[in-house]
Amino acid sequence: MSAIFNFQSLLTVILLLICTCAYIRSLAPSLLDKNKSGLLGIFWKCARIGERKSPYVAVCCVVMAFSILFMQ
Repeated sequence: MSAIFNFQSLLTVILLLICTCAYIRSLAPSLLDKNKSGLLGIFWKCARIGERKSPYVAVCCVVMAFSILFMQ
């Protein structure tokens, strides 16, 4: 089943995208900062969400991990 059709998998993919983009931006900021608009701007926006909402993203990652490990 694709992640698009399963809501929990979709949330997992979105959380991983946010965390990955924030991590890449912390290592090489110029890589994501040059693409603030267009299709590649999605990655810049995910990095900004990961930076500004990092406590909420971390809590969501922990909740998602427990959900995947213990509720399935």
